[in-house]
Amino acid sequence: MLLTFFSATFVSMTIALFLIRYIHLHQRFSGDNPLSGPQKFHIGLTPRIGGIPIFAGLAVGGIVAILQHLLPLQAALFILAAATPVFLLGIIEDISKRVAPVWRLFASFVSAALACWLLGATLPYLGIIGLDNLFASYPLTAAAFTVVAVGGICHSINIIDGYNGLASGVSAIILVALAYVAFEVGDRQLLVACLASAGAVTGFMFWNFPRGLIFAGDGGAYLMGFLIAELSVLLVVRNPSVSPWFPFTLVIYPVWETFFSIYRRRMVRKQAVGLPDALHLHQMVFARLVRWMVGKREARHLLRRNSMTTPYLWGMGLLTVTPAVLVWRYPHLLQLCCLVFALFYVWLYRRLVHFRAPRWLVIHRGK
Repeated sequence: MLLTFFSATFVSMTIALFLIRYIHLHQRFSGDNPLSGPQKFHIGLTPRIGGIPIFAGLAVGGIVAILQHLLPLQAALFILAAATPVFLLGIIEDISKRVAPVWRLFASFVSAALACWLLGATLPYLGIIGLDNLFASYPLTAAAFTVVAVGGICHSINIIDGYNGLASGVSAIILVALAYVAFEVGDRQLLVACLASAGAVTGFMFWNFPRGLIFAGDGGAYLMGFLIAELSVLLVVRNPSVSPWFPFTLVIYPVWETFFSIYRRRMVRKQAVGLPDALHLHQMVFARLVRWMVGKREARHLLRRNSMTTPYLWGMGLLTVTPAVLVWRYPHLLQLCCLVFALFYVWLYRRLVHFRAPRWLVIHRGK
């Protein structure tokens, strides 16, 4: 199993290095201009096709698992086939910069529907009495809910993809948590799939954090979100002892970020929901907490502030991932974790907006 992880990591790392080394061959298509939008916080033209090494690492990890008789060939092919639509449309956006968010979201729905069909990845219940009865009486309702939920998680990972190592670090943490519970319930196949996914993300992250030599782009972010969502659904489907609130608790940070962004844009700022802005939590942390070399625009100072923002948000993810892996059987405790996180998020965001950042979180200028 560890060979699967290391193989995926090595291949992903190697292909990412190749794309970085020969950026002059593809920079006119794949380069990310730091002046192209309000959510850009990097210096210089950077390749944003990190989804390619992630997908390649996942494929190689799957091949190694098949050769070791740890993963059935059919299951591996079905996972890759289901991931292909959302990955390809994300890559097209990374290259063309012309694919609207609604089409990327639609591609995630297509991938989720394929997973429902090929893998039987449909949530059978949620632990909510009314909805559980509805799902049992109308299976298509359960399938539709699963498709929308998977698409939402794909989009939420893309939402938090703002700083070096942020989305990939949070994704790796979640995938390792899923692998742990798969190990606990004795689901070897799902454990291998989680390790291959975590390895592919880790290999990309080696070059993404802290220096930001390559970006995940939409292809990488949506692919990571899809893997997390589908492996979560399969964990619940294949193992009834796992509460469906366990994977939801794992992804509550990016999911809550998405819902809060919709509320902020539509209800508070009276703007279109799809209009990008620079008011996400990670951007507020960058502006209000990380104060290294404040006011200077040199590349090395901005790079340092960028990379020092990420650990704050890793901590946000760990706030729920850590207790979730301890109480993965108990839905009420998992629901409590989600509620506590939502309250903490709103409290912290309000403090940052009103320039009252908690002193114990502020990084001051070095001497």
